Amino acid sequence: MLVLGLVVKWVDVICPECQAETRVLESRSAKEGSSVRRRRQCTGCGHRFTTFERASAPRLTVEKRDGGHQPFDAGKLKGALARAAHKRSVSPAQIAAIVREVEAEAVATGGVISAERIGQLCLERLARIDRGAYLQFAGTLPEITPEIAPFAPAGSVRREEEGP
Repeated sequence: MLVLGLVVKWVDVICPECQAETRVLESRSAKEGSSVRRRRQCTGCGHRFTTFERASAPRLTVEKRDGGHQPFDAGKLKGALARAAHKRSVSPAQIAAIVREVEAEAVATGGVISAERIGQLCLERLARIDRGAYLQFAGTLPEITPEIAPFAPAGSVRREEEGP
């Protein structure tokens, strides 16, 4: 059985020797409750073996501005925040906390989070920590969307291009 968020999925375990179904002889918690140790026996050949089962973290996905999806990359977000906080009074622990909060929000929303929401969450947190890092991060956003507008600095961080 695998637990994925609120969805429980049953997985049949087959014997590594003869590929027949198995039955559980004994179950107990292992590693401080983070996994379940099960002693199993094959119904076909009688072979006994142990399995360890643990819940897997849900796969997080970012919904891009163009409607596409890509896997959430915590390292990429951490790098963007670190570049914005370069030579600022933002500690690596604070950056890691922002990334964890974004990941928690993605999990809470079913594993999918929009790129705009990620930008919004980062701007909210950086505004409380360091105004310079906040402005640097806002300057990396491709455009200020209506979802981010309340958190973006007044006026444009970038110069507006003049038309012909």
